[in-house]
Amino acid sequence: MKRSSGGRLCATAVVGALSLALVTGCSDSGSKDPGDGKGGTAAAKPAAKALSAAELKKLIIAKGEVSGYKVGPVEGGVPARGKVKSDDTKCRPLLYTLTGIAPGTPAAETDRMAQQDKKDPTDDATSMADLADGTFEDAINKSMILNTAVVTLASYDGDGAEQALTSVSDAVTACAGGFSGVREGDRTTFTKVAGEKTSGTGDAAVAFAATSDLGDGDTGPVHVEVVRHGNTLALYTTINIGAMMAKKPYSVPAVVVKAQAAKLK
Repeated sequence: MKRSSGGRLCATAVVGALSLALVTGCSDSGSKDPGDGKGGTAAAKPAAKALSAAELKKLIIAKGEVSGYKVGPVEGGVPARGKVKSDDTKCRPLLYTLTGIAPGTPAAETDRMAQQDKKDPTDDATSMADLADGTFEDAINKSMILNTAVVTLASYDGDGAEQALTSVSDAVTACAGGFSGVREGDRTTFTKVAGEKTSGTGDAAVAFAATSDLGDGDTGPVHVEVVRHGNTLALYTTINIGAMMAKKPYSVPAVVVKAQAAKLK
C-alpha cells in the first residue's frame, strides 16, 4: 500500500480523526422462551426498559480502565445518524456500525475512543549507527501499527437490542459482496464483508471485517464486533492505519472488549 493512501484511509474508513459474523463465526446465544411445558409459553416478562444516556456514560470505559490504551472522547465526534446512508438499505446496519453508530433505533447511546499507547521509535535505536542504517526508519513504521477503536454503548426498549443485532447479522450475509454509501457527504465503498470469530462475551454477538476501497487499487480492512448484553449493545469499530499500510493483520483489541464487558456485568 502506498503511503499516500493514509489520507484516503482516514477519510473513508474512520470516524472523525479515527474520526473514524455472521457468514461463519457469529454466536447468537440469546435466551429463548422455554415454554411452560404444557404447549404454551412461559409467563410474559416485563418489557425491558432502556438505560438513559447518563446511565450509559457511567458504564462505558473511561480513562485508566484499559491497560495500554488511552481512553477519551471520539476525536471529531461520530456523524449524525441522518448523515449516514447506504445505497442498499439492507446494508445500512453495516455502514452504521462502521461509522461508530449503533444499529436499529436505540433509546440512548454514548461513545468513547480507545487509542493504543504509542511507542517512541528511538527506543529501538541503540547507537547513532542504528539511526543511519534503517533501523530507526523501521522503528518509526512499527510505531504506527496502533489500534484505534470507537466503543459505542446503546440501550434499547423491549427487544430492540436483539432486533438490532439481527439486522447486523443479516446484513453481513446479504452484503458479503460489498456495498457503498455516503457518510457526511463523503462516498465510501466496501468491496467485501466477511464474518469473523467473536470475543465470546455477552449474550450474543456478531463480528465482521469490511474491506474498504481506498482508491488506486489499495484496500484495507475495518474490523467490527457488536455484542449484546441484555438490552444494551456494545459496539467496537477498530482501525489500524499502520497495519493497513504494512499489509499486516490486526483485529478488534481483546483488552478493550474485556474491559468494557466487565463494566456491563
